Amino acid sequence: MLFRLTRSFSAGIIILVFPYYVLENLHYSASVLGLLYMAATLSTAGFALLFGFLTDLWGRKGTLFLAGVLLPAGAFLVFASARLPMLFIGAMLGGFSATGSRAAGSVGGAAQPIQSAVIAEFTTLHNRTFWFSVFTFLSGVIGGAGMLAARLFDARNAILWAAVISAAGLVFLAFVNPVDNPGELGRLKSRIVIGEFSLTAAVNGLSQGLIMPFLIPFFALVYHTPQAKMSLYGFGSEMVAAVAILLAPAVEKRLGFVKGIALTRGIGAVLLLLLPLTRIFTLALIVYLLTPALRILAVPVQQTALTAMVNETEMGRALAMNQVARLATSAGAVAFTGYMFDLSEIALPFYGYVVLTCLSVSLYFRFFGAKPELSPE
Repeated sequence: MLFRLTRSFSAGIIILVFPYYVLENLHYSASVLGLLYMAATLSTAGFALLFGFLTDLWGRKGTLFLAGVLLPAGAFLVFASARLPMLFIGAMLGGFSATGSRAAGSVGGAAQPIQSAVIAEFTTLHNRTFWFSVFTFLSGVIGGAGMLAARLFDARNAILWAAVISAAGLVFLAFVNPVDNPGELGRLKSRIVIGEFSLTAAVNGLSQGLIMPFLIPFFALVYHTPQAKMSLYGFGSEMVAAVAILLAPAVEKRLGFVKGIALTRGIGAVLLLLLPLTRIFTLALIVYLLTPALRILAVPVQQTALTAMVNETEMGRALAMNQVARLATSAGAVAFTGYMFDLSEIALPFYGYVVLTCLSVSLYFRFFGAKPELSPE
């Protein structure tokens, strides 16, 4: 728990200050920021796949420590040098992808599949969504506090503090003792359902990569919102998302897995359409406060469904493959949006987001709409 919360605090800092550091302190373009996000996203996907295999075949505690080292290492490198090659290496190690909430694996997201596997181990199918929601709620609150704390420092020193705090969190792994049931490296028993989840994750990643990394840059570039004010707005957005995530068990009970995703993400897509169509700051701020919450509200439900439908000895690999599919496709979308922002074609990524969200929801209905029982296939 404490390990996860220190990472969330550090991630909250980095999500806010990194785009300001690149765009305003170092005076790089939005295209460069997009390429940094793309490289970080691809590296996070690669690390997530590696750690997913290690989780199942080697052990969860050791793999979690290896994954935990990457965030502070990357942040230290970004602090140490403003040279572009070092920024790329640091962003790739730290996973500065910002392609979603910390629940779904943004900054430091390579560790997320392992953390989810550990949570699944200590819960049952009946209470798993509740505990996923609680952990996500606490991560959101602490991440919001990190965003708020970032206003106390300039961007570069804030990144240093993120590195120190995330490194300190590694100490708490000494008290984590998951039970390892090593699997075998061979043909996956749950390969069909893993493939279905991975395909939906790939489409989901495309939509996510188009918009989510650029919500804060959107306000910096379009409304010229200063970092200090954006930290308050970011804190507010995190708090709304954190509270909303506690509704996930109720969403699961009332609507189920598929309908819950369709409703929350559908509403979020409609709201995001307002950003390029208007230039009313108050309206844009309301959309910013609400849409991340709607985006991640069904994440605990989706995590429960995935962990329930796959074989226990394949859980780490299943979660990792889902993460890889999402991040790999989002990488190209991130680069595209960065280029569009440079050309001042800000509206196009938002339109693409809506289309891809509709496609993603249709795939959820296609693959999982007729599966009321959550059990391994």
